[in-house]
Amino acid sequence: MIDEIMEFNRKFVESRGYEPYLTSKYPDKKLAVLTCMDTRLIELLPAALGIRNGDAKIIKNAGGVTNHPYGSVMRSLLVGILELGVEEIMVIGHTDCGVQGMDGKEMLKKLEERGVSREHMDIICHSGVDLEKWLGGFSSVETSVRETVKSLKEHPLMPKDIRISGFIMDSVTGKLTRAEE
Repeated sequence: MIDEIMEFNRKFVESRGYEPYLTSKYPDKKLAVLTCMDTRLIELLPAALGIRNGDAKIIKNAGGVTNHPYGSVMRSLLVGILELGVEEIMVIGHTDCGVQGMDGKEMLKKLEERGVSREHMDIICHSGVDLEKWLGGFSSVETSVRETVKSLKEHPLMPKDIRISGFIMDSVTGKLTRAEE
């Protein structure tokens, strides 16, 4: 698959296929979106929001959550705000999310089945990381979005003038529903 992608990329660059996407690093709409990495959202989310290349910073991870108050999501949002002019943040969960109901114990079992030693997992656990929780999911997309919005609003490094809102997107139609805050 990677060889096919590399060949496509070579032709894309040669034919100057990048020209319609030229823009700056600054988000034109002064917007950051924290959302899920779900494959259904790759084109649906920007289309449903009416955003185009250059309009927003889009940060994606499994579930569209902040797992750690000083992890990569928070850092990326602060860089967007302090260096790139972001003024608003949308947290967007979606229906039928694969992280919803994910079982941390089952994930650890799958790691073992894939050759990760129990010894390594135990070392990480004894270092203060709750792997079962870290690999676990959430029970409700709505609750997860509300908790993420709350954690961002209450973060000690989040500037108070940043507007932060939560939404649920229908992963089929793209319809947005505001999460109760």
